[in-house]
Amino acid sequence: MKAADTKPGQFEDFLPNGDGAELFAKVDALANLLDSTSIDYIGGLGLEVIGPIGPRTLIREPDGETHPVIMLGSNSYLSLTTHPRVVAAAKEACDRYGYGMGAVSLYSGTTDLHRDLERRIAEFYKTEDAIIIPCGYSANVGVISCLCGPGDVIICDAYNHASIFDGCKLSGADVKVYLHRNMKHLERILKSLSDSQAGRLIITDGVFSMDGDIAPLDEIVDLAKRYGARVMVDDAHGVGVVGPTGRGSAEAYGCMDRIDINLGTLSKTPGAVGGYCAGSARLIQYLRFYTRTYFFSTSLPPPVVAGLNEVFKLLIEDAAGREELWHNVQYMRDGLKSLGFDTGNTQSAIIPIMVGDEGKLGRFNNDLRRGGLYTNVVTYPAVRRKECHLRLCVMNSLTKQDMDQALSILGELGKKHGII
Repeated sequence: MKAADTKPGQFEDFLPNGDGAELFAKVDALANLLDSTSIDYIGGLGLEVIGPIGPRTLIREPDGETHPVIMLGSNSYLSLTTHPRVVAAAKEACDRYGYGMGAVSLYSGTTDLHRDLERRIAEFYKTEDAIIIPCGYSANVGVISCLCGPGDVIICDAYNHASIFDGCKLSGADVKVYLHRNMKHLERILKSLSDSQAGRLIITDGVFSMDGDIAPLDEIVDLAKRYGARVMVDDAHGVGVVGPTGRGSAEAYGCMDRIDINLGTLSKTPGAVGGYCAGSARLIQYLRFYTRTYFFSTSLPPPVVAGLNEVFKLLIEDAAGREELWHNVQYMRDGLKSLGFDTGNTQSAIIPIMVGDEGKLGRFNNDLRRGGLYTNVVTYPAVRRKECHLRLCVMNSLTKQDMDQALSILGELGKKHGII
Protein backbone atom coordinates (compact mmCIF):
# COMPACT_ATOMS: atom_id res chain seq x y z
CA MET A 1 0.00 0.00 0.00
CA LYS A 2 1.01 3.62 -0.28
CA ALA A 3 2.02 3.88 3.38
CA ALA A 4 4.69 1.21 3.00
CA ASP A 5 6.35 3.09 0.13
CA THR A 6 6.56 6.54 1.73
CA LYS A 7 9.54 7.97 3.53
CA PRO A 8 9.02 8.82 7.18
CA GLY A 9 5.29 8.40 7.40
CA GLN A 10 2.82 11.13 8.07
CA PHE A 11 -0.59 10.82 9.67
CA GLU A 12 -2.56 10.70 6.44
CA ASP A 13 -0.38 7.94 4.96
CA PHE A 14 -2.08 5.37 7.19
CA LEU A 15 -5.70 6.31 6.65
CA PRO A 16 -8.02 4.11 4.59
CA ASN A 17 -7.45 5.27 1.01
CA GLY A 18 -9.40 2.92 -1.24
CA ASP A 19 -6.29 1.22 -2.62
CA GLY A 20 -7.78 -2.27 -2.30
CA ALA A 21 -5.11 -3.47 0.13
CA GLU A 22 -5.78 -6.06 2.83
CA LEU A 23 -7.62 -4.43 5.74
CA PHE A 24 -4.75 -4.60 8.25
CA ALA A 25 -2.02 -3.55 5.78
CA LYS A 26 -2.13 0.01 7.08
CA VAL A 27 -2.04 -1.31 10.66
CA ASP A 28 1.14 -3.27 9.94
CA ALA A 29 2.69 -0.38 7.99
CA LEU A 30 2.25 1.99 10.94
CA ALA A 31 3.62 -0.60 13.38
CA ASN A 32 6.67 -1.16 11.18
CA LEU A 33 7.32 2.56 10.98
CA LEU A 34 7.05 3.11 14.72
CA ASP A 35 9.25 0.08 15.42
CA SER A 36 12.00 1.44 13.19
CA THR A 37 11.76 5.22 13.52
CA SER A 38 11.56 7.71 16.37
CA ILE A 39 9.01 10.45 15.67
CA ASP A 40 9.70 13.26 18.10
CA TYR A 41 6.27 14.86 18.18
CA ILE A 42 4.56 11.68 19.42
CA GLY A 43 7.13 11.06 22.14
CA GLY A 44 4.99 12.58 24.87
CA LEU A 45 1.63 11.16 23.84
CA GLY A 46 -0.20 8.72 26.10
CA LEU A 47 2.10 8.95 29.12
CA GLU A 48 0.77 7.71 32.45
CA VAL A 49 -0.20 10.19 35.15
CA ILE A 50 0.47 8.96 38.67
CA GLY A 51 -2.02 10.58 41.04
CA PRO A 52 -4.34 13.57 40.69
CA ILE A 53 -3.87 16.34 38.13
CA GLY A 54 -2.58 19.45 39.85
CA PRO A 55 0.02 22.20 39.41
CA ARG A 56 2.73 19.60 40.15
CA THR A 57 1.91 16.18 38.73
CA LEU A 58 3.84 12.91 38.68
CA ILE A 59 4.14 11.21 35.27
CA ARG A 60 5.69 7.98 34.01
CA GLU A 61 7.83 8.05 30.88
CA PRO A 62 7.78 5.23 28.27
CA ASP A 63 10.99 3.82 29.75
CA GLY A 64 9.31 3.53 33.17
CA GLU A 65 10.98 6.53 34.79
CA THR A 66 8.67 8.64 36.95
CA HIS A 67 9.23 12.32 37.63
CA PRO A 68 7.24 15.44 38.58
CA VAL A 69 6.22 18.09 36.06
CA ILE A 70 4.62 21.50 36.24
CA MET A 71 1.26 20.86 34.58
CA LEU A 72 0.43 23.11 31.63
CA GLY A 73 -1.42 20.41 29.72
CA SER A 74 -4.71 19.97 31.57
CA ASN A 75 -8.11 21.38 30.59
CA SER A 76 -9.10 21.55 34.26
CA TYR A 77 -8.67 25.32 34.19
CA LEU A 78 -10.35 25.89 37.57
CA SER A 79 -8.79 22.79 39.21
CA LEU A 80 -12.26 21.36 39.86
CA THR A 81 -11.10 17.77 39.42
CA THR A 82 -9.74 17.94 42.97
CA HIS A 83 -12.04 20.54 44.55
CA PRO A 84 -12.99 19.28 48.05
CA ARG A 85 -16.74 19.88 47.57
CA VAL A 86 -16.74 18.07 44.25
CA VAL A 87 -14.78 15.08 45.50
CA ALA A 88 -16.89 14.78 48.67
CA ALA A 89 -20.13 14.80 46.65
CA ALA A 90 -18.82 12.09 44.34
CA LYS A 91 -17.81 9.88 47.28
CA GLU A 92 -21.19 10.28 48.96
CA ALA A 93 -23.05 9.47 45.73
CA CYS A 94 -20.99 6.32 45.22
CA ASP A 95 -22.12 5.05 48.62
CA ARG A 96 -25.75 6.03 48.03
CA TYR A 97 -26.28 5.13 44.33
CA GLY A 98 -23.40 2.80 43.42
CA TYR A 99 -20.75 3.52 40.85
CA GLY A 100 -22.82 3.15 37.65
CA MET A 101 -26.33 3.11 36.25
CA GLY A 102 -26.39 0.14 33.89
CA ALA A 103 -29.11 1.67 31.70
CA VAL A 104 -29.74 4.39 29.16
CA SER A 105 -31.34 7.62 30.33
CA LEU A 106 -34.79 6.90 28.85
CA TYR A 107 -35.03 3.58 30.70
CA SER A 108 -33.79 3.33 34.30
CA GLY A 109 -30.68 5.45 33.82
CA THR A 110 -31.92 8.73 35.26
CA THR A 111 -31.69 9.62 38.95
CA ASP A 112 -32.68 12.77 40.79
CA LEU A 113 -29.00 13.73 40.51
CA HIS A 114 -29.19 13.67 36.71
CA ARG A 115 -32.30 15.84 36.66
CA ASP A 116 -30.73 18.26 39.15
CA LEU A 117 -27.68 18.59 36.92
CA GLU A 118 -29.80 19.32 33.85
CA ARG A 119 -31.70 21.98 35.75
CA ARG A 120 -28.48 23.58 36.94
CA ILE A 121 -26.99 23.63 33.44
CA ALA A 122 -30.17 25.30 32.18
CA GLU A 123 -29.96 27.84 35.02
CA PHE A 124 -26.31 28.52 34.16
CA TYR A 125 -27.21 29.25 30.52
CA LYS A 126 -30.51 30.96 31.42
CA THR A 127 -32.40 28.58 29.15
CA GLU A 128 -35.58 26.58 29.70
CA ASP A 129 -34.00 23.13 29.82
CA ALA A 130 -30.88 21.05 29.18
CA ILE A 131 -29.94 17.48 28.36
CA ILE A 132 -26.80 15.64 29.49
CA ILE A 133 -25.13 13.21 27.10
CA PRO A 134 -22.49 10.68 28.21
CA CYS A 135 -19.65 12.09 26.05
CA GLY A 136 -18.77 15.55 24.83
CA TYR A 137 -17.72 14.27 21.40
CA SER A 138 -20.93 12.32 21.00
CA ALA A 139 -22.98 15.34 22.10
CA ASN A 140 -21.89 17.21 18.97
CA VAL A 141 -22.22 14.17 16.74
CA GLY A 142 -25.65 13.29 18.14
CA VAL A 143 -27.23 16.73 18.23
CA ILE A 144 -26.07 17.78 14.76
CA SER A 145 -27.08 14.50 13.08
CA CYS A 146 -30.39 14.60 14.95
CA LEU A 147 -31.39 18.11 13.87
CA CYS A 148 -29.93 18.23 10.35
CA GLY A 149 -30.35 16.00 7.32
CA PRO A 150 -30.40 15.93 3.52
CA GLY A 151 -31.80 19.20 2.18
CA ASP A 152 -30.50 21.22 5.12
CA VAL A 153 -27.28 23.23 5.07
CA ILE A 154 -24.68 23.58 7.83
CA ILE A 155 -22.18 26.43 7.73
CA CYS A 156 -19.05 25.73 9.79
CA ASP A 157 -16.01 27.69 10.88
CA ALA A 158 -12.92 26.03 9.38
CA TYR A 159 -11.37 25.62 12.84
CA ASN A 160 -14.33 23.88 14.47
CA HIS A 161 -13.70 20.77 16.53
CA ALA A 162 -13.48 17.40 14.78
CA SER A 163 -16.64 16.19 16.50
CA ILE A 164 -18.61 18.97 14.79
CA PHE A 165 -17.37 17.95 11.36
CA ASP A 166 -18.10 14.30 12.12
CA GLY A 167 -21.65 15.20 13.14
CA CYS A 168 -22.04 17.20 9.93
CA LYS A 169 -20.85 14.29 7.82
CA LEU A 170 -23.16 11.85 9.57
CA SER A 171 -26.15 14.15 9.12
CA GLY A 172 -26.08 14.04 5.33
CA ALA A 173 -26.69 17.79 5.18
CA ASP A 174 -24.93 20.08 2.73
CA VAL A 175 -21.85 21.37 4.58
CA LYS A 176 -20.16 24.67 3.77
CA VAL A 177 -17.03 25.92 5.50
CA TYR A 178 -16.09 29.57 6.02
CA LEU A 179 -12.60 30.89 6.71
CA HIS A 180 -11.76 31.06 10.38
CA ARG A 181 -13.62 33.93 12.09
CA ASN A 182 -14.12 35.59 8.69
CA MET A 183 -17.54 37.22 8.73
CA LYS A 184 -17.35 38.47 5.15
CA HIS A 185 -16.85 34.90 3.95
CA LEU A 186 -19.67 33.67 6.18
CA GLU A 187 -22.02 36.28 4.73
CA ARG A 188 -21.05 35.39 1.15
CA ILE A 189 -22.00 31.78 1.85
CA LEU A 190 -25.31 32.78 3.45
CA LYS A 191 -26.13 35.05 0.52
CA SER A 192 -25.47 32.23 -1.93
CA LEU A 193 -27.94 29.79 -0.37
CA SER A 194 -31.03 28.75 -2.31
CA ASP A 195 -34.43 29.67 -0.92
CA SER A 196 -35.18 25.96 -0.95
CA GLN A 197 -32.57 25.45 1.78
CA ALA A 198 -34.65 26.77 4.66
CA GLY A 199 -32.98 24.51 7.22
CA ARG A 200 -29.85 26.54 7.96
CA LEU A 201 -27.50 26.08 10.89
CA ILE A 202 -24.36 28.08 11.61
CA ILE A 203 -22.02 26.14 13.92
CA THR A 204 -18.95 27.53 15.62
CA ASP A 205 -16.74 26.82 18.57
CA GLY A 206 -16.95 29.54 21.21
CA VAL A 207 -13.35 29.38 22.35
CA PHE A 208 -11.35 27.56 19.67
CA SER A 209 -9.57 24.66 21.28
CA MET A 210 -6.25 24.81 19.46
CA ASP A 211 -5.47 28.56 19.50
CA GLY A 212 -7.63 29.95 22.31
CA ASP A 213 -9.28 32.70 20.26
CA ILE A 214 -13.04 33.34 20.37
CA ALA A 215 -15.70 33.42 17.65
CA PRO A 216 -17.26 36.89 17.06
CA LEU A 217 -20.67 35.70 18.19
CA ASP A 218 -22.32 39.12 18.14
CA GLU A 219 -21.67 39.36 14.40
CA ILE A 220 -22.63 35.74 13.81
CA VAL A 221 -26.05 36.08 15.44
CA ASP A 222 -26.71 39.26 13.44
CA LEU A 223 -25.93 37.44 10.19
CA ALA A 224 -28.05 34.47 11.26
CA LYS A 225 -31.05 36.71 11.85
CA ARG A 226 -30.54 38.49 8.52
CA TYR A 227 -30.37 35.25 6.53
CA GLY A 228 -32.78 33.05 8.46
CA ALA A 229 -30.31 30.67 10.11
CA ARG A 230 -30.10 29.06 13.53
CA VAL A 231 -26.90 29.29 15.60
CA MET A 232 -25.15 26.53 17.53
CA VAL A 233 -22.13 27.24 19.74
CA ASP A 234 -19.82 24.57 21.17
CA ASP A 235 -18.20 26.42 24.06
CA ALA A 236 -16.24 23.52 25.56
CA HIS A 237 -13.24 25.69 26.45
CA GLY A 238 -15.17 28.88 27.29
CA VAL A 239 -17.51 27.71 30.04
CA GLY A 240 -16.36 28.85 33.45
CA VAL A 241 -13.53 30.85 31.94
CA VAL A 242 -14.67 33.70 29.66
CA GLY A 243 -17.47 36.22 30.05
CA PRO A 244 -18.19 38.67 32.89
CA THR A 245 -19.46 35.86 35.15
CA GLY A 246 -17.81 32.91 33.41
CA ARG A 247 -20.85 31.87 31.38
CA GLY A 248 -18.83 31.61 28.22
CA SER A 249 -18.26 33.20 24.86
CA ALA A 250 -21.86 34.29 24.24
CA GLU A 251 -21.86 36.14 27.55
CA ALA A 252 -18.56 37.76 26.58
CA TYR A 253 -20.27 39.13 23.44
CA GLY A 254 -23.57 39.97 25.13
CA CYS A 255 -25.72 37.59 23.11
CA MET A 256 -26.56 34.65 25.36
CA ASP A 257 -30.28 34.97 24.63
CA ARG A 258 -29.68 34.79 20.87
CA ILE A 259 -27.94 31.38 20.75
CA ASP A 260 -30.36 28.63 19.69
CA ILE A 261 -28.24 25.62 20.65
CA ASN A 262 -25.70 25.73 23.49
CA LEU A 263 -23.33 22.76 23.34
CA GLY A 264 -20.67 22.04 25.91
CA THR A 265 -18.58 19.35 27.51
CA LEU A 266 -18.37 18.30 31.12
CA SER A 267 -14.72 17.35 30.70
CA LYS A 268 -12.89 20.68 30.44
CA THR A 269 -13.53 23.26 33.17
CA PRO A 270 -16.09 20.96 34.88
CA GLY A 271 -13.33 18.36 35.10
CA ALA A 272 -15.32 15.16 34.60
CA VAL A 273 -16.72 13.47 31.49
CA GLY A 274 -19.82 13.97 29.34
CA GLY A 275 -21.54 16.61 27.27
CA TYR A 276 -24.75 18.60 27.25
CA CYS A 277 -27.04 20.82 25.24
CA ALA A 278 -29.03 23.72 26.68
CA GLY A 279 -31.88 25.48 24.91
CA SER A 280 -35.63 25.78 24.71
CA ALA A 281 -37.86 23.18 26.37
CA ARG A 282 -39.17 22.09 22.96
CA LEU A 283 -35.66 21.63 21.58
CA ILE A 284 -34.54 19.53 24.54
CA GLN A 285 -37.69 17.41 24.39
CA TYR A 286 -36.97 16.69 20.73
CA LEU A 287 -33.34 15.80 21.46
CA ARG A 288 -34.35 13.28 24.14
CA PHE A 289 -36.22 11.23 21.55
CA TYR A 290 -34.08 11.72 18.44
CA THR A 291 -30.46 12.06 19.61
CA ARG A 292 -29.08 8.56 19.05
CA THR A 293 -25.94 9.18 21.11
CA TYR A 294 -28.23 9.96 24.05
CA PHE A 295 -30.78 7.18 24.00
CA PHE A 296 -28.39 4.45 22.82
CA SER A 297 -25.74 5.27 25.45
CA THR A 298 -25.67 4.32 29.11
CA SER A 299 -26.11 7.40 31.26
CA LEU A 300 -23.38 9.02 33.31
CA PRO A 301 -22.42 7.32 36.62
CA PRO A 302 -24.01 8.90 39.72
CA PRO A 303 -20.68 9.81 41.39
CA VAL A 304 -19.70 11.81 38.31
CA VAL A 305 -23.10 13.51 38.17
CA ALA A 306 -22.98 14.35 41.88
CA GLY A 307 -19.58 15.95 41.47
CA LEU A 308 -20.85 17.91 38.47
CA ASN A 309 -23.79 19.23 40.48
CA GLU A 310 -21.29 20.78 42.88
CA VAL A 311 -19.30 22.11 39.92
CA PHE A 312 -22.31 23.93 38.50
CA LYS A 313 -23.25 25.31 41.91
CA LEU A 314 -19.78 26.87 41.99
CA LEU A 315 -20.05 28.10 38.39
CA ILE A 316 -23.51 29.62 38.91
CA GLU A 317 -22.16 31.46 41.96
CA ASP A 318 -18.99 32.39 40.01
CA ALA A 319 -17.12 31.06 43.03
CA ALA A 320 -14.81 28.52 41.39
CA GLY A 321 -11.66 30.65 41.25
CA ARG A 322 -12.05 32.38 37.87
CA GLU A 323 -10.33 35.58 39.04
CA GLU A 324 -7.29 33.60 40.15
CA LEU A 325 -7.26 31.86 36.77
CA TRP A 326 -7.23 35.13 34.85
CA HIS A 327 -4.44 36.48 37.03
CA ASN A 328 -2.39 33.42 36.07
CA VAL A 329 -3.35 33.64 32.39
CA GLN A 330 -2.20 37.25 32.21
CA TYR A 331 1.01 36.47 34.11
CA MET A 332 1.88 33.65 31.71
CA ARG A 333 0.94 35.65 28.60
CA ASP A 334 3.07 38.61 29.67
CA GLY A 335 5.98 36.35 30.61
CA LEU A 336 5.91 34.47 27.32
CA LYS A 337 5.71 37.65 25.26
CA SER A 338 8.61 39.21 27.19
CA LEU A 339 10.68 36.14 26.33
CA GLY A 340 9.89 36.63 22.65
CA PHE A 341 7.42 33.80 22.01
CA ASP A 342 4.65 34.16 19.44
CA THR A 343 1.44 33.42 21.35
CA GLY A 344 -1.02 34.02 18.54
CA ASN A 345 -4.34 35.75 19.23
CA THR A 346 -5.44 33.93 22.37
CA GLN A 347 -8.37 35.31 24.36
CA SER A 348 -8.71 32.49 26.87
CA ALA A 349 -6.83 30.13 29.21
CA ILE A 350 -5.33 28.38 26.16
CA ILE A 351 -2.01 29.93 25.16
CA PRO A 352 -0.33 28.71 21.95
CA ILE A 353 3.40 28.93 21.33
CA MET A 354 3.78 28.98 17.57
CA VAL A 355 6.58 26.79 16.17
CA GLY A 356 5.72 25.88 12.56
CA ASP A 357 8.00 22.85 12.22
CA GLU A 358 6.88 19.40 13.41
CA GLY A 359 10.38 18.09 14.08
CA LYS A 360 11.37 21.15 16.08
CA LEU A 361 8.04 21.08 17.91
CA GLY A 362 8.54 17.47 18.97
CA ARG A 363 12.10 18.00 20.17
CA PHE A 364 11.11 21.14 22.04
CA ASN A 365 8.18 19.43 23.75
CA ASN A 366 10.21 16.36 24.73
CA ASP A 367 12.96 18.50 26.24
CA LEU A 368 10.38 20.56 28.14
CA ARG A 369 8.83 17.42 29.61
CA ARG A 370 12.17 15.92 30.59
CA GLY A 371 13.06 19.29 32.08
CA GLY A 372 9.97 19.25 34.29
CA LEU A 373 7.25 21.01 32.26
CA TYR A 374 4.27 19.23 30.69
CA THR A 375 2.69 20.82 27.61
CA ASN A 376 0.68 19.55 24.61
CA VAL A 377 1.71 19.39 20.96
CA VAL A 378 -0.77 20.56 18.34
CA THR A 379 -0.15 19.50 14.76
CA TYR A 380 -1.86 17.82 11.79
CA PRO A 381 -4.72 16.90 11.57
CA ALA A 382 -5.77 19.36 14.31
CA VAL A 383 -4.05 22.24 12.47
CA ARG A 384 -2.04 22.66 9.28
CA ARG A 385 1.57 21.55 9.70
CA LYS A 386 2.96 25.02 9.12
CA GLU A 387 0.78 26.20 12.03
CA CYS A 388 1.91 23.48 14.49
CA HIS A 389 2.50 24.72 18.00
CA LEU A 390 2.60 23.98 21.69
CA ARG A 391 -0.64 24.46 23.58
CA LEU A 392 -0.31 25.67 27.16
CA CYS A 393 -3.39 25.32 29.36
CA VAL A 394 -3.30 27.53 32.43
CA MET A 395 -4.88 26.47 35.74
CA ASN A 396 -5.93 28.72 38.61
CA SER A 397 -3.97 26.60 41.11
CA LEU A 398 -0.56 27.40 39.63
CA THR A 399 1.56 29.43 42.04
CA LYS A 400 3.90 32.27 41.12
CA GLN A 401 6.78 29.89 41.80
CA ASP A 402 5.28 27.33 39.40
CA MET A 403 4.84 29.92 36.68
CA ASP A 404 8.27 31.50 37.13
CA GLN A 405 9.90 28.08 36.92
CA ALA A 406 7.82 27.21 33.84
CA LEU A 407 8.82 30.46 32.12
CA SER A 408 12.47 29.85 32.96
CA ILE A 409 12.36 26.38 31.41
CA LEU A 410 10.51 27.65 28.35
CA GLY A 411 12.97 30.50 27.87
CA GLU A 412 16.05 28.29 28.11
CA LEU A 413 14.74 25.60 25.79
CA GLY A 414 13.08 28.05 23.42
CA LYS A 415 16.52 29.52 22.75
CA LYS A 416 18.11 26.08 22.42
CA HIS A 417 15.62 25.08 19.71
CA GLY A 418 15.66 28.40 17.88
CA ILE A 419 12.06 29.30 18.67
CA ILE A 420 13.03 32.59 20.31
